[in-house]
Amino acid sequence: MSSLIAPVQWQQHAAQYLIQGNYTQAVNVYEQAIEVEPDVKFHYWHLGLNLLLQGHDVEAQTTWFMAMLEGEPEQIELWNSELVQVLQTEAERQEKLEEYTISWKIRQQIKEINPQEINNLLYLVPLAIKLDTYTGEELTKLGLIKILKSKSLSQIDFELLQEVLQILLELATLFPSTLNLVEICLPFFEKKPVDLLHIVLPAALEIGYSQRFPKIAASLCELYLRIDEKNIEVIFHLASFYQNYNEFDKGIETAKLAYSLATNLSDIIFANRQVLRGLMSAGGYWQEADIASKKQESLILSLIEKKPTDLEQVRNLRLCNANYFATYFEDNPRKFRKIQNELLEVCKANSENYAKEHVEKFSQGLAHRKQKVLSKKKLKVGYVSHCLKRHSVGWLAKWLFHHHDRDKFEINGYFLNTNPVYDPLYEWYLDKVDKAYNSSKITETAEQIYQDEVDILIDLDSITLDSTCEIMTLKPAPIQATWLGWDASGIPNVDYFIADPYVLPESADEYYSEKIWRLPHSYIAVDGFDIGVPTVCRRDLDIPSNAIVYLCTQRSFKRSPDTARLQLRIIKEVPNSYFLIKGTADEKSTKNSFFQLAEEEGVDTSKLRFLPDVAFESLHRANLGIADVVLDTFPYNGATTTMETLWMCLPLVTRVGEQFAARNSYTMMMNAGITEGIAWTDEEYLEWGIRLGKDEALRQKISWKLKASRQTAPLWNAKQFTREMEKAYEQMWQKYLEQ
Repeated sequence: MSSLIAPVQWQQHAAQYLIQGNYTQAVNVYEQAIEVEPDVKFHYWHLGLNLLLQGHDVEAQTTWFMAMLEGEPEQIELWNSELVQVLQTEAERQEKLEEYTISWKIRQQIKEINPQEINNLLYLVPLAIKLDTYTGEELTKLGLIKILKSKSLSQIDFELLQEVLQILLELATLFPSTLNLVEICLPFFEKKPVDLLHIVLPAALEIGYSQRFPKIAASLCELYLRIDEKNIEVIFHLASFYQNYNEFDKGIETAKLAYSLATNLSDIIFANRQVLRGLMSAGGYWQEADIASKKQESLILSLIEKKPTDLEQVRNLRLCNANYFATYFEDNPRKFRKIQNELLEVCKANSENYAKEHVEKFSQGLAHRKQKVLSKKKLKVGYVSHCLKRHSVGWLAKWLFHHHDRDKFEINGYFLNTNPVYDPLYEWYLDKVDKAYNSSKITETAEQIYQDEVDILIDLDSITLDSTCEIMTLKPAPIQATWLGWDASGIPNVDYFIADPYVLPESADEYYSEKIWRLPHSYIAVDGFDIGVPTVCRRDLDIPSNAIVYLCTQRSFKRSPDTARLQLRIIKEVPNSYFLIKGTADEKSTKNSFFQLAEEEGVDTSKLRFLPDVAFESLHRANLGIADVVLDTFPYNGATTTMETLWMCLPLVTRVGEQFAARNSYTMMMNAGITEGIAWTDEEYLEWGIRLGKDEALRQKISWKLKASRQTAPLWNAKQFTREMEKAYEQMWQKYLEQ
């Protein structure tokens, strides 16, 4: 340097050079300072730091080493502490500047100086993630796991530990070692488990529901319950996670535990629903499930009678689908719709209480907006769902998105709990909408719909997702309708339920709270399905080539014992026939249930075959070809599976009832031009099943008619269907303007 700097100015000048990134000048300042004040160790620490930032790692380490060379052990310990503090300060500054590579380098030096400095090691983890170098092995290589076992909470930056756990849990599906870290950290949260709950539960929900890794999510919940064993919220979700990865017995027992712990009516209702869900999912516990279903109806009626208005949001949301399973047990739409409508009235009253601000904002804003609207060049239609992905709804709805007239309609997609990493169909939908919004947050999604000025909001979920129910209850759009995903929700703020003349007769208008908007032909149509290569054949299943093969493809929810008995009686009456049951859920209980029914009906159990699910929908469709006749379920018919059966040109026997769920196959067969196989009574179901098994010519006739229908039938004309839907939207909008 050309002139000496006064000692009091050394740090000020050096700090300025450091901020400017002029490390050479900073080095010069500290070299000058050392010449004047060789005993001041502070200068050596900073000189080494600036050498390190220049890339002179060896020179930096030598500078520090030489400064400590002649010190006593106590002095060296103090100097190390001072040096670490200097390095930490600069590492933090570099992190704020997002210079993560530099910060990593500095913290590696801290690790060399003090390998036991737990907080520095914790900082290295998110740095590795930001630098995209994290492999999951760092927890062991850095010694974090070992050190955490020996450290007390007083030695750890608790907020930092929580932050690291939260960051790592976002990557838990990629790096299972994260669960080891959570387990090691449990003792640090024993006195205040709620701090861990706020980290673990959101992560488990994301992993288990959105990313669809329920086993990892269950492991997280199990870990948390070690320090808070009676947390009913975690137990609720643990039951679901078990059931979602087919640990049905665990799922049922965990749900029963939640029921035993529940103290208020809304929690009791949800706990019983979880028990019922487990029993239904397993497939072989119909008798116990029937008892739970009757209990659920009684509990819901008690709640309706009480009409609470002070429920918290999470409890209120769970009530939306508390009545979900009723239609699987009984075809009684008048009773079901009354209970469902009244239950959703309770949910609406509670939503209006805790979400009052949003409800009033949307209501007033939509009224003001309507006054300004005279005409629109394009109608803006928003579709909200968690199913616009590899899901039955996703496969069926795609044709509407594909054929939409973009000159007349602007299409928005509001995707709930959808993880794009794992779902190519989701990516397809992103390309088909003018605007996509993906979130798991209810109020934010509703606010986005409102701000986007959506004219018509279409709910594709009904009560299959409570978040969608809440969005529709808040009414962020002037016109709201439910379509495709299930029966109508009963939400008072939903204006229309889109159906057709077959799936809901005129008499249904009496017991729906929504106005039923009937399309002229079918409420759904597709242009076809992708078909893969079969993965099963008769030879593999030890079935003779000349046998008559019956198949039921419905999931365990739908296989009621009454329908199963009818199916077995058909097998008994048709010589050389076999019965394939697909989707065995809990294999042991399902087989036991069918074997017991078969023995009671006098059917040889050797005629039964159980087929597991396959990974891809195209394979499932290809495997339908093994069957001669497909047998539908009642009182809850197939929907997507029925369309797939008809597309594969297979005869189908269905029993028609009164409720929407009992008329799906009926409307699809009518719209495919087929009446053979439509039964209005149990006796007709038996007759059609036996006749189709024995009459090969009739089967061939039906197959031919179905093949020909691909060119003419409304069920296979998605473009025509789309025009009919669009006309309905335009009429809804015109009606809204005229009101």
